[in-house]
Amino acid sequence: MIAIFKREWAAYFATPLAFVFLVIFLFAMGAFTFYLGHFYDNGIADLTVFFGYHPWLYLFLMPALAMRLWAEERRGGTLELLLTLPVAPWKAVLGKFLAAWTFAGLALVLTFPIWLTVNYLGSPDNGVILASYIGSFLMAGAYLAIGSAISAATSNQVIAFIVTVVVCFLFTVSGAPLVLDVFQAWAPLTLVQTISSFSFLSHFVAIAAGVVDLRDVIYFGSLIALFLYANVLIVNLRKSG
Repeated sequence: MIAIFKREWAAYFATPLAFVFLVIFLFAMGAFTFYLGHFYDNGIADLTVFFGYHPWLYLFLMPALAMRLWAEERRGGTLELLLTLPVAPWKAVLGKFLAAWTFAGLALVLTFPIWLTVNYLGSPDNGVILASYIGSFLMAGAYLAIGSAISAATSNQVIAFIVTVVVCFLFTVSGAPLVLDVFQAWAPLTLVQTISSFSFLSHFVAIAAGVVDLRDVIYFGSLIALFLYANVLIVNLRKSG
């Protein structure tokens, strides 16, 4: 697993992919926070605006990061070679996922100048900011786990990207009034609450409020575990086939 992790991590920096991703992520975060979010005009020393854009930016950047994890292996014909190595499929899945998640974490850490800026301008609640970073990291892991499973199911990276965006979008907006209003007209309250509970936004906003509730952590952890398990099943099917 560690060997696969190192292989994937090195692959990011063997091409301009890593640098392009980091530049796009950091530029987008800065633009959304300071320009679209009117950070200076708000006159409040916090990063609510900054973290508010994370789910929507992740909706496209995390699928872009995850789409190559397995689709590239299948397209290049190296998946068969990987599966013949003396390594359990779950270790290969976990190694690839952890490399992508760590890379996403690196991108998140590199936004520290924004945190320094808000501390220079005022006295924010750094506990809330830390909780928001934790929530953002967990949410990024959930997006990547979904993308990894879908990437394993196809050899086409474009298809993997599009399908992942659609699935992640459904998870993101499942708690929005636009979605819930459709079900509230005819569905029982229990079903409506169940649909709402799958929303990334609901759980992320709860953590970003400064309270790292165990239920929210379990939600993201369970979702990551579920899609990684699906990823292992798909890889096993490929191996047996």
